[in-house]
Amino acid sequence: MDNRTRFREKPISTRGTPEDEWQPWLASTPFLPVPLTECDRLVVVAPHPDDEVLGVGALMATAAAGGTPVVVVAVTDGAASHPGSPTLSPDALAAARIAESNRSTALLGVGEPLRLGLPDGGVRAHEHELTTRLVDVLTATSGEGKRVWVLATWRGDGHPDHEATGRAAAEACSMTGHRLVEYPVWMWHWARPADPAVPWDRMRVLTPAAEILARKRRAVDEFRTQILPLSEDPRDAAIVPPWVLARLMRTTEWVLW
Repeated sequence: MDNRTRFREKPISTRGTPEDEWQPWLASTPFLPVPLTECDRLVVVAPHPDDEVLGVGALMATAAAGGTPVVVVAVTDGAASHPGSPTLSPDALAAARIAESNRSTALLGVGEPLRLGLPDGGVRAHEHELTTRLVDVLTATSGEGKRVWVLATWRGDGHPDHEATGRAAAEACSMTGHRLVEYPVWMWHWARPADPAVPWDRMRVLTPAAEILARKRRAVDEFRTQILPLSEDPRDAAIVPPWVLARLMRTTEWVLW
């Protein structure tokens, strides 16, 4: 069973692996720290507006506060998060999510994302195009001799857009010689501690300052279309309800090195 199947078979409404199951295991397992001092520039690739903040918002803010330039690349505008919504059309939803994303990254001390406008839910069909466009972004934003990290959603995260984005970023890194660093988002939902489907030997941890965590909290609060229901209609249910946020709003962040 691949990770997309595991994610598909565990809907968000089932709550997934609870945070109180993750916490003791994560706390008792030694992981190396994220060596952020080895990075001169961050390029963070997000399949949907909010993935970058939920996954590595504190890492982005820490880097920016330390003077490391951070560029966010938004692959899609998130128009398909609520299919059939009686409240917001896909165009209206995309506009709302772009505005949320701009406010959120500003709170982290990062500029507005570069927006590629690929179709939400259809990144896999545009994977080659995404690779090409990421190479263009990396070529345009990477100075000579700079140590560039490309942060992208994990290729095994379970969501098709996340996995396609990770593959495209990996290929772009292979072509440009930059370091790929992957961040999980939905893995925390469908996996379990010590799950053999996760490459734990590659996992590294960041423990941000309290002020940085507070900024991430405020940034996440901007994503109202995702963390709150759009209406009482079941088609407008929150995509990132409290039990999902609990796994993504820890005092630590985790990446695959």
